[in-house]
Amino acid sequence: MSIYQNIVSKSLIHKGWSGDEKYCVVSADGAKYLLRISAIDQLERKQREYENMRKVAKLGIPMCMPMEFGICEEGVYSIQTWIDGEDAEEKLAAMDATTQYGYGLDAGRILAKIHTIPAPEDVPTWEARFNAKIDRKIAMYENCELKYESGGEAFLEYISQNRHLLSGRPQTYQHGDYHVGNMMIDREGILTIIDFDRDDFGDPWEEFNRIVWCAQAAPAFASGMVDGYFDGNVPMEFWKLLALYICSNTLSSLPWAMPFGDGEIQVMRKQAAQILQWYDGMKNAVPAWYIRRF
Repeated sequence: MSIYQNIVSKSLIHKGWSGDEKYCVVSADGAKYLLRISAIDQLERKQREYENMRKVAKLGIPMCMPMEFGICEEGVYSIQTWIDGEDAEEKLAAMDATTQYGYGLDAGRILAKIHTIPAPEDVPTWEARFNAKIDRKIAMYENCELKYESGGEAFLEYISQNRHLLSGRPQTYQHGDYHVGNMMIDREGILTIIDFDRDDFGDPWEEFNRIVWCAQAAPAFASGMVDGYFDGNVPMEFWKLLALYICSNTLSSLPWAMPFGDGEIQVMRKQAAQILQWYDGMKNAVPAWYIRRF
């Protein structure tokens, strides 16, 4: 009998931004799992996501392991192992900088393994793909009734001056939303990766575009993540490209936040101001939060 057919209880999980319904479920043998249910029109996308997770699992990544996939009355379901632990963001807040840095090294090394999965050969060039994305995000910002009180022009100028860095970039599998909010620390103290529902293929360095959330939560963790990924030898080209990706994200985050109300708008305004501070008005490619400890 399948795990899904063997579920005896389930409780709804309210955390996260995903459109999936998520449940903690218990099977007849007492084992806990994570159940995700998506609309039936997501079948192809979710099946692809599940198969990609299986590829990642084969690399020995500490993660929510894919266990079962299928169709149910509510739509499409996937079942993953239940991570018995705590949210990494909350756990890191109580740690000293040295311990945070160590977990950051783990996160960076895990990400480097994830990026060993190649993109399909027929994926369009990254330069064409991301330039189109930049154009969409600039249009979103320019058509938005809200603007950043300061810094909007600095983001736009940095993008304009650095688009050429996209030329010739390699593409690999991406987790799609790699930051402390999608990590847990299990009962054995192991950093574990969750929520692959935004996975994609693209420039592996673009995967760091969510590092702003890590840097806000624990700068030492963010520093460790970069050092772990590059084994301590971080190229300047990485920093320049990362700043480009962060500028692009920041421009679109304000119009993205509008439907969610003033609370989210203020979160994005505060984040944009902090980014400008880290990068000295986008004049320095290496952010102020980065401290090399390797």
